Amino acid sequence: MKLQMLESSSLPFFIAFVLLLLLFVVLIRKNSTAALIWNEIIREKITNFIMNQSKEQRILNFVLQNAVRGDPCSVLDTIDKYCSQKEWAMNVGNEKGLILDKTVEEANPSVALELGTYCGYSSVRIARLLKAGARLLTVEFNPEFAAIAKQILEFAGVQDKVKLLEGPSEEIIPQLKKKYEVDTLDFVFLDHWKDKYTPDTILLQECNLLRKGSVLLADNVIFPGAPEFLNYVRNNPRFQCTNYPSHLEYMKAEDAMEKAVFLG
Repeated sequence: MKLQMLESSSLPFFIAFVLLLLLFVVLIRKNSTAALIWNEIIREKITNFIMNQSKEQRILNFVLQNAVRGDPCSVLDTIDKYCSQKEWAMNVGNEKGLILDKTVEEANPSVALELGTYCGYSSVRIARLLKAGARLLTVEFNPEFAAIAKQILEFAGVQDKVKLLEGPSEEIIPQLKKKYEVDTLDFVFLDHWKDKYTPDTILLQECNLLRKGSVLLADNVIFPGAPEFLNYVRNNPRFQCTNYPSHLEYMKAEDAMEKAVFLG
């Protein structure tokens, strides 16, 4: 009798749990923020605990096992496959990657700067398009991400074109001229913390690293969003802006990239 009473009293809680779980599944499918919370916090933490390794290490292992060494396009395709079919990750992705490709090709930079290396996806994407003698400086604050990126850059065969700089962007940018022999930057890709976009853009100007015609391209200006940056460059007579609507990497959520050309 007591067992039956216990089972009957537990039934409403079980039903409530199932309904809550179903509601969360619907939210994940319908709401991009919920999907990101699931992918970046809940699912990733659980998988990290079970496998005793980070998502970024799993991406690296997948590349090492499935991509062709020395083939940048194979590395990019392999990362895209993993992140679209297995675990979401904050690379620029294949859709917005085409916008990045076009912008890099149009800018044809001799010296390019990337803020936010992560696993090296966009570094590989940019480096494979650089002309002979050109170089990319990429800045990453997280030591674990930097270590992963170095291995991916080497595996892709672009390590001679890319120099990875570890540390905060606000400390590295002022060092670019003297320590890394940068006169001015032809192209800058902003893909780090969104609240850093505006102060780092201002810092680039204060350090005289932008010339007339320097091209800035900012990712994720809609989702998760960089409203302060958009307000700054769009209302600044020193920049000419173009918006490229797209979607959040490996998702259906609306996003966009913003190109800002420095007018001097």
